[in-house]
Amino acid sequence: MIPNKVFSLINDVIPMIILFIIMAILLKIVSVGLGKRKGDFWIEFKIVIYIIYSFVLFHLVTNTDFQSYGNNFIPFKEILRYTNIKSALFLRNVIGNIAIFIPFGYIVADVIKISCKKTNFIITIIYVLITSLSIEVIQYFIGRAFDIDDIILNFVGGVIGYIAYKVIHILLKEKN
Repeated sequence: MIPNKVFSLINDVIPMIILFIIMAILLKIVSVGLGKRKGDFWIEFKIVIYIIYSFVLFHLVTNTDFQSYGNNFIPFKEILRYTNIKSALFLRNVIGNIAIFIPFGYIVADVIKISCKKTNFIITIIYVLITSLSIEVIQYFIGRAFDIDDIILNFVGGVIGYIAYKVIHILLKEKN
């Protein structure tokens, strides 16, 4: 069931991804051809991946139709409703909300590192919280449910992403 939804999601965003990659390649050709800048391939590659992830995240939060039980402003109310951690609902709602924000925490930490030359846990987490809150408010106004538990789960995913970023970079430094 879940792999089918992932496959469907990928099919839905492929046209956006192809269009963006073509635009990014053309922009790179023009900027290099005009001699404006050389650029760093890996930074530009990461930016393309980050933008594709943003497209996928946007598509998930605005188009995926999950059964909703209305707005939830009470922390842990929905999370505690799932007593069977092997159920599809637990996997989709709890694990899914964590998993979707792991790359986001990683990306934000990396962007802060690129911009500021160092990572910052507090800024990363504030960014994750503001983004998650914004998503829930947008969902509320487009006719979907607001759920405080989603913000909590997205926060956990963002923290895991930040930790993954730090661990990977520590391991890379030790390897070099």
